[in-house]
Amino acid sequence: MSKTQPSQKKKVAVLPGGKTPARKNLAAIKVHGLLRAYESHCMKMGSCVSTVLREDFSRCIDIQKPLTKITLFFPECSTAERASVSVCPLLCAVRDERYTHVKELRLWDLPIKHEDMADLCLLLEHKGRTVYPLTTLELLDCRLDHWALTRLGRAVALSSITTLSLDYTPIELEGLKGLLSGLEWSSHVLSLSLCYCGLGPWSGSPLASLVSRSAVRHLYINGNGLQRGGATELLQPLAEHSEQTAMTQQTTHPTDTANENSHQGLSQDSREKRVKGKGQKKRRQRVKRKSAGAVATGPWLEKLHMLDNAIDEAGPGATAAGVDLINIICVLVKHSSHLLELDLGENHVGEAGGKLLLEALIERRKAKHPPVKIRVSTRMSPSTFSAILKSSKELKSVKRKRPSRRKTKKN
Repeated sequence: MSKTQPSQKKKVAVLPGGKTPARKNLAAIKVHGLLRAYESHCMKMGSCVSTVLREDFSRCIDIQKPLTKITLFFPECSTAERASVSVCPLLCAVRDERYTHVKELRLWDLPIKHEDMADLCLLLEHKGRTVYPLTTLELLDCRLDHWALTRLGRAVALSSITTLSLDYTPIELEGLKGLLSGLEWSSHVLSLSLCYCGLGPWSGSPLASLVSRSAVRHLYINGNGLQRGGATELLQPLAEHSEQTAMTQQTTHPTDTANENSHQGLSQDSREKRVKGKGQKKRRQRVKRKSAGAVATGPWLEKLHMLDNAIDEAGPGATAAGVDLINIICVLVKHSSHLLELDLGENHVGEAGGKLLLEALIERRKAKHPPVKIRVSTRMSPSTFSAILKSSKELKSVKRKRPSRRKTKKN
């Protein structure tokens, strides 16, 4: 068999610095092609080239791995230069190169025009085109109007997105309804973050409809103004569903204390440890299967973060009929076996509310539900506050702070 002549070898792309990648490694070649296409489109459209994104491209080329997380923002741009900043060159480059390795797309503090939003939505939707399997979309402080939010909601419902974050984006009632209209019947969006979006008491009912009809299991609404009225409307269906589910389970599977104590050959302590260990393992597996399936709908949440929502004030939008928000929260804590995280920090529940919440945590432990991570304000007696912490797990915030234009971020 004759050997291949040198003149018959295929040409290999040359990377920056004169480096030639291995023939088997196509990741660096694809990233390099995406970088060239991005710079070319920036030049044609008169847009600034993000140095942060260029560094991410170069780093992936050096380590010869595909770029799976794209973060586009311009910390080095001044106010005058921001007029030439655009997301369109990046979207065009991804389409031209058919770059399907991106899993996470983060756009921070960018002016997104209607044309750019339309291009982004076409990239997300699965309608016979090249499928770009994006799972995380983050649009922070991008100033989206009603049309853009409505278009985005419809596109996300037809995409692979499981995590959607619109933090620091001012959203009014019509914009929220337009966004949620596309997400309400989604069976794959698991996490929604609307922190510091200016939501008021009017947002409680649309959000309650969302969690009742969609697969959203993680809801982050920190830094808004739901107050008691909006929080009550949001939590009411969650509490009612958890209470009804608990009553149904008790009726269908009544506890038989005689059978529980009929085990012989084991001491009381060892028997309790064994039963507790098996129960916790089964519950963890059940919760994990439900989270991974992402198809079950209904008014229940695993993570609810409501830090700093002014629910210590009655304010406008407070509900009539004397519905007590603390009692609703306690019902949710007692009976919801799905609830894993509850953030009520910087909201004044008071000493009386703290004691009710402590009793609910004790009842939850007796019901052998999974432990819940909880955070409350310190505006109560030290003894009640410490008892709540002992009866629950510590909750640490995982939300990212607002990006700064003066600092760069590495993937």
